[in-house]
Amino acid sequence: MTETQGRTPEGRTQGERKAETRARLVAAAAELFARNGYHAVSTDAVAEAAGRTSGAVYAHFGGKEGLLWALLDEWERATAREIRDALAATDDPAHRVDALWSTFVRRPGGHGDPGMLLEHELWLYAARRAEAAGALAQRYQGARTALADTFGAWAAERGAHLPHGADAAATLVLALLLGLEMQRRVDPAAVPDDLAVAGLRRLLDEPEPPD
Repeated sequence: MTETQGRTPEGRTQGERKAETRARLVAAAAELFARNGYHAVSTDAVAEAAGRTSGAVYAHFGGKEGLLWALLDEWERATAREIRDALAATDDPAHRVDALWSTFVRRPGGHGDPGMLLEHELWLYAARRAEAAGALAQRYQGARTALADTFGAWAAERGAHLPHGADAAATLVLALLLGLEMQRRVDPAAVPDDLAVAGLRRLLDEPEPPD
């Protein structure tokens, strides 16, 4: 098949058309799930918002649940990339905890609010369904492993020893990040940046930056 034969009447290839459809469905679902909640949004509503048919949702994701997992995959990749880039751009190690917190709650790529709301939606979904709980547990394990590697490297740089080990530090930091974000969302004044960073420093036994 020639390139011309493989193009749609609009002049795009079938691959480009499929990629556009997938992107439109993901964007529509992200907005609707975050705004209205996963269970309140139908497959038809997502398709309509994306300008596609419900058949496209099933063809690309196998249904609404597959779309939710795809959204979280995309958001988590963006989260990991943005946090990694923020830490790499921090020349002074004394400020890396600040970078970790600020990137988590004020994501530069604009994924912050929808992403965290989707994270909460997925947790609720998995908490009610045993078949989904195992998959979510694996995702959390992956996040903890990546954090443990980072925190272990930080401690090694300082010649320090994390009080309860890197794995425990990762578990506690992930819990603190998620919990602080939940409180801050409904009561921003209750979680000022300096309090959040101080808590993270204490867990990681990271020194305060010099005045």
